Amino acid sequence: MTEYIPPGTRFIELPSPFPMKRGGRLAGGRIAYETWGRRNAAGDNSVLILPGLSPDAHAAANGDNPAPGWWEAMLGPGKAIDTDRWHVVCVNPLGSCKGSSGPASIDPATGEPWRIAFPDVSIEDVADAAAHVVRALGIERLACVVGNSMGGMAALALLARHPGIARSHVNVSGAARALPFSIAIRSLQRECIRLDPHWNGGNYDQAGYPETGMRIARKLGVITYRSALEWDGRFGRVRLDSDRRDDDDPFGLEFEVESYLEAQARRFVRNFDPNCYLYLSRSMDWFVIGESCGGTTAEGLARIRLERALAIGVHTDILFPLQQQEEIADGLRAGGADSQLLPLESPQGHDAFLVDFDRFSPAIGGFLAAL
Repeated sequence: MTEYIPPGTRFIELPSPFPMKRGGRLAGGRIAYETWGRRNAAGDNSVLILPGLSPDAHAAANGDNPAPGWWEAMLGPGKAIDTDRWHVVCVNPLGSCKGSSGPASIDPATGEPWRIAFPDVSIEDVADAAAHVVRALGIERLACVVGNSMGGMAALALLARHPGIARSHVNVSGAARALPFSIAIRSLQRECIRLDPHWNGGNYDQAGYPETGMRIARKLGVITYRSALEWDGRFGRVRLDSDRRDDDDPFGLEFEVESYLEAQARRFVRNFDPNCYLYLSRSMDWFVIGESCGGTTAEGLARIRLERALAIGVHTDILFPLQQQEEIADGLRAGGADSQLLPLESPQGHDAFLVDFDRFSPAIGGFLAAL
């Protein structure tokens, strides 16, 4: 059980006990965050970023940590999210292992890691924790909340559960509810982890870590994060050179695409806690925006009040398909927002917002520039 906290991470304590949507109560919780830029005199230039499952709060370099962040090309002076104009806050989700409280954190009652005794985490809990950070920082109303992937779900929950917290919203490859295909993939990922003997009911350590389960789960994820179009164009059927194959294993790695997946998996497995992965993965499967109002998905979206909204999707995204961003744009428009859908032709699937900055920077930057 290990937390992986970037240098310079800041923390805000949650109210204790912090009530969770599914009935649990979290004692001694905290949320990790980082900031860029400065608040203006009117206090109306704050932008909140809610990331996906695996990123930390370090979206870009700043004075506390000069290392490049996971959205470095998007955030900074003169960039799409221009920190010369905007005061930006990025919050690591509740349930993570990147500084916010989660299964890898210490339970103050026992002095040991929470493991799977941690209360059930829902997307709504992630949203409520983020709202607490916003208020603790003295921000009365956000200029915009930007949510990516799982963060897009959390952003919608935030807007639904905390009316008036933001004037506008950019939903990037997000969803108002989990679809069966996505649930099926995440279910398989969790099964890979739980069936690894080293998972041991959540009671593992670094010496007995469920590496095989995490490797396979990550490979499944990476396959769905990109598109068949990219896999074909990037790797084709190119085979590994003989010196990169294990001739003693008749079923070992043979193609370049297999080697790529293996490398991606190995970079991830020791840098993310398996129990945290299980918790956050499941939270996405549970999410339906209509639950926040006791209605349908369309009704849940229509109850959100915003001035402007932009839902960005990618034609090649199979994990959060474009129909889900269309549903968001239509639902927010029904609630009175000036809401637009922007479908992009990127070949890079769900991960496009992390790599295809030629398309995403003008889209997000243009929206913010018009606020």
